Amino acid sequence: MAAQTSSWFFWALLSAFFAGITAILAKIGITGVNSNLATAVRTTVILVFTWGIAFATSGIAPLQLFTRRTWVFLILSGLATGLSWLCYFRALQLGQASRVAPVDKLSVAFAIILAVVFLHEHLTWQQCAGGALIVAGAVILAL
Repeated sequence: MAAQTSSWFFWALLSAFFAGITAILAKIGITGVNSNLATAVRTTVILVFTWGIAFATSGIAPLQLFTRRTWVFLILSGLATGLSWLCYFRALQLGQASRVAPVDKLSVAFAIILAVVFLHEHLTWQQCAGGALIVAGAVILAL
């Protein structure tokens, strides 16, 4: 159990670190350009990068194992990600990265609420308290 916990936590921490770097690099990169075009360039890089990793680690054969349901939800997730990125880049273009990034992290609070509503996950007092602190922190940092 402890090994599994440290594994997901390690990867989640790396995700947060790279997301923080992303905000700074994106803010610098979108100076003087259309934010939607900048998002398209970023997405193309991600597309090539992730397909390269997927092919190197598992090949294409496992795609045959995907069910219709898997495809539908991955496509919907991709559309939501794309909308998120378009909005994020526009917000970065208009605002300070140190204010935009914390508001973007309200996605954590939304994810907690949506997990309870749609996935029927049990909400603990720690999740409630942590979610409330994230919301409070985002509001304070955005002001």
